[in-house]
Amino acid sequence: MSKKISKNTFILKNTPTIFSYASVVGKKEGEGPLSAFFDEVEEDSYFGQETWEKAESEMQKRAVKKALSKAEIIPSDVDFMFGGDLMNQCIGTTYGIRDLNIPILMVYGACSTMAETLLLASVMSDNDMGGNIVAVTSSHFCTAERQFRLPLSYGGQRTPTAQWTTTASGAVVVTPKRRPPYVRGVTIGKIVDMGVTDANNMGAAMAPAAAYTIRTYLQDTGSKPSDFDYIITGDLGAVGSNLLIELLQKDGIDITAQHKDCGKMIFDLEKQDVHAGGSGCGCSASVLCGYWLPAVERGEVQNILFAATGALMSPTASQQGESIPSISHLVHISHKGE
Repeated sequence: MSKKISKNTFILKNTPTIFSYASVVGKKEGEGPLSAFFDEVEEDSYFGQETWEKAESEMQKRAVKKALSKAEIIPSDVDFMFGGDLMNQCIGTTYGIRDLNIPILMVYGACSTMAETLLLASVMSDNDMGGNIVAVTSSHFCTAERQFRLPLSYGGQRTPTAQWTTTASGAVVVTPKRRPPYVRGVTIGKIVDMGVTDANNMGAAMAPAAAYTIRTYLQDTGSKPSDFDYIITGDLGAVGSNLLIELLQKDGIDITAQHKDCGKMIFDLEKQDVHAGGSGCGCSASVLCGYWLPAVERGEVQNILFAATGALMSPTASQQGESIPSISHLVHISHKGE
């Protein structure tokens, strides 16, 4: 049974296993520095489909199927899954997995969705509420731009603080089986709103939420940054990453040596013209499943804190002048189960 050690932090006594994982990305992501780590790089932005929305669904379905194949199970072996994406009513997930006939709980955490779905799957597994549980999310550059910003054909200029929504998906299978990577603890984030209204500077909006969640886990567990090989954020990008470090330093916490950001890792910020870096649900999902989880499984990395971040905005709220509330959820992943 999970042990609640504070209002929103839990230690997982049975340390469930991330038994398998898979990542599928688009062409631009495949041209980045992590290309060799992804399971599949699709050159066609439509993924063989008629629309970008259908393309995202196809991408997510591929990620789930690859994760199941690696675990040597079929959809009927899965008890249930947690999934979500950036599109209205999570249609990327809905249409992507509907034919798999797997019970599902839909989740919306914006770009924090990978951490949220993995957190939920791990807690359920830790409390003997499922044998094989899938966690999945995705994002697509074109679906996100169409929904949140401007039509692609408009050709609007991007500000230096803007980030590039990744075309990517990541999926994991969580089980009670005993092998690394293990999930040892989680912290459920809270909504943090510092009044940022610029939708082209989401890093600044999300950094305070990441700072709150990371600080909370460290304080609740009595740990320090040096206890972890890496403290990984979802997609703060260059601007948000610098702000996160500054915010934590004000609290006497220095994560400079441990911090890595998936939004800075997935693209070459100098060569790929993505401005401040990558974003989107699929950013942290694909980097976690493609790069970090294999490293933890092999023992090259012993302990990581994975804190994906999400900007909980909508086009309607932005048009009405609302600020951008943000959230970050955290998962402690380890090579050791104890």
